Amino acid sequence: MEATPPIPPLPPVRSDGWLRTLKDSLSGVEYDYTEGAISRGIVMLAIPMILEMLMESAFAVVDVFFVGRLGRAAVAAVGLTESMLTILYSVAIGLSMSVTATVARRIGEKDRRGAAVAASQAIALGIALAAVSGVLGALGAPTLLRWMGGSAEVQEVGSGYTRLLLGSNVVIMLLFINNAVFRGAGDPALAMRSLWLANAINMVLDPCLIFGWGPFPELGLTGAAVATTVGRGTGVLYQFLTLRRGAGRLHISPRDRAFDPKAMLGLVKISLGGIGQLLIATTSWVALMRIMSPSGTRPWPATPSVSGSSSSPSSPPGASATRPPPSPARTWGRAAPSARNGASTSPGSTTWPSWAWWRRSWSSFPTPWSGSSPVSRR
Repeated sequence: MEATPPIPPLPPVRSDGWLRTLKDSLSGVEYDYTEGAISRGIVMLAIPMILEMLMESAFAVVDVFFVGRLGRAAVAAVGLTESMLTILYSVAIGLSMSVTATVARRIGEKDRRGAAVAASQAIALGIALAAVSGVLGALGAPTLLRWMGGSAEVQEVGSGYTRLLLGSNVVIMLLFINNAVFRGAGDPALAMRSLWLANAINMVLDPCLIFGWGPFPELGLTGAAVATTVGRGTGVLYQFLTLRRGAGRLHISPRDRAFDPKAMLGLVKISLGGIGQLLIATTSWVALMRIMSPSGTRPWPATPSVSGSSSSPSSPPGASATRPPPSPARTWGRAAPSARNGASTSPGSTTWPSWAWWRRSWSSFPTPWSGSSPVSRR
């Protein structure tokens, strides 16, 4: 039996090579991930994705920063609403994982029409899911806050905020799905830019609509929801314009938007495993928030910052665990296009460090009985 030859060492990379890779990843230079160096491809995919996730996590943090000046009941409403939104994040991220894998596979096969069809079916599915959950959330916002243990004051102050965010969750769903399409097509810089744009608008509008700066009306807590929705909606509009014009590697034409039940069912099957795993983590977080709520509003000023920055599955620490890398799927599709229907690409077959995330979140969670809340020490 012949011995396996040793793997030759990778050639050294000059510092200017890394700087060039960093610049190309941020500028969105077109790169063939099926032909180029793996190390360069990983860096070009990872840097925009990390920055994208930082922007997604910043939405709740920015809201809490400004809402904190409205009082404890307002901050409690943000915390309860964000905890309910994590369930929606689970569905959106699970579906976006299947979209990234499928689009990357078709791009690797040089089948851009197939990638466009998969993307359009995912968008249609996301709109349908968001419409159902949006109607239920908008109509039942006060009831949901009450079920989450919110006091009468929290329900009165936060009903408008919760109703608007849950009712307009379609922009959240589409933001995730469209960015998944960009990543799968090899355009992570476009996904990064859409969230940069959305966050910039949110940061500008938040104080204006909350406190009534300049010509803007003073909407209080509801203003934070309006700013967030407008920011995310602008990001989604930028995504659709990019896909329609074909500014990136993928162009969705009118003929690609026809309903394809087979393609849509395939996306659902692939996403179920990932959605299930994420729901285990997020429902546990919602249950924990519900357990904390009988303590009133005292622990809340510190809690939403944890929810928005570290516990959400969309935050940077979980980015590598919840986002399937498109490069292997793209290469796989290129190498064996005939086997694409005979193998499983379900994210449920992977193992994520969810227990480590849960342990970290629990250890950093402020509790009224431990004295870790800055409010409880007053």
